[in-house]
Amino acid sequence: MSMRLTVVGSGDAFGSGGRFNTCFRVESADAAVLIDCGASTMVALGAHRIDPNRLDGVIISHLHGDHFGGLPFLLIDAQYRSHRARPLVIAGPPGTRARLDAALELLFPGSTATKWRFAWEVTEIEPGRPQELLGHCVTTTEVPHPSGAPSTAVRFSNGAATLAYSGDTEWTDALRSVADGARLFIVECSGYAGRIPWHLTWDTLKPRLPQLNAHRLMVTHMNPEALAHVEEIRAAGVLVAEDGAVVDL
Repeated sequence: MSMRLTVVGSGDAFGSGGRFNTCFRVESADAAVLIDCGASTMVALGAHRIDPNRLDGVIISHLHGDHFGGLPFLLIDAQYRSHRARPLVIAGPPGTRARLDAALELLFPGSTATKWRFAWEVTEIEPGRPQELLGHCVTTTEVPHPSGAPSTAVRFSNGAATLAYSGDTEWTDALRSVADGARLFIVECSGYAGRIPWHLTWDTLKPRLPQLNAHRLMVTHMNPEALAHVEEIRAAGVLVAEDGAVVDL
């Protein structure tokens, strides 16, 4: 197994279609990580019978609640319920630590002063600068999606395989280099027709598919209109993310 992807959550911010907020588990011989950790992630992990204590790290694409809002619950669960012992690495764009601390204090006042039973750290990844994380190379690219901090697309590689992920973004030519050569490129498709500010729609994405040089493409983060057209999207040779789906890379 080079890598195995489990779609923990494929929904948009509103849980359209009854889907959990964005969260992907990626397993390799070296580590198991989450890429994004939306607000519903702890519920989703339980629904899919995934033990959060078997995770080594979490990579966050950007600091919107449907992509990072599950982190306070993951940490509090590890401290008080599951009694985590192994270290946890959290990586995200510049500003991640301050936003996480603010979220912890908002949701669980006083929690930032906790004497944690396990070691955890936050690594802030500068876009465009590759960084080693848990035996993998992580490279992020800033994309247009206002979130109060840099929003990024992510490439995650163990040397044998690369998973690429757009995060939330409108079309930018930078997505071509993000996707290039990846075994799988997961790309947001928030709508079907027309334009949605700061997001992609199928109308925008479909004519640009030939520019995305990945072995396979998967769309995610779909609103009800996009979900109503999944058969059309599949007919174009594109995978559609489904909660609980497993893909070997």
